[in-house]
Amino acid sequence: MEDSMGVKVLIRRIVPADKVDALLPLLQDLRCHAARQPGYISGETLRRVDNPGEELVISTWKSREAWRAWLTSDDRVAVQEKIDRLLGEKTHYEIYTY
Repeated sequence: MEDSMGVKVLIRRIVPADKVDALLPLLQDLRCHAARQPGYISGETLRRVDNPGEELVISTWKSREAWRAWLTSDDRVAVQEKIDRLLGEKTHYEIYTY
């Protein structure tokens, strides 16, 4: 698989109702930082209809290399650690290519 191919990253989170208000500014901060990263194309957050509290973020990047640079960036790591602490679990990522 070539690094220059675009990728979509799926990020699933279970968000208890009592954590939604605390999580929202963290996700907004993460999205603001991501939008300034080279190779970032778009991102969207979806809430599952039949399972309230489950959220799916779909992030689109120009390449795996661009995604990896963001994944390991200090800005992302700092905010992601706060999210993981708030939710009590590590965030998992699924990476797909075209």
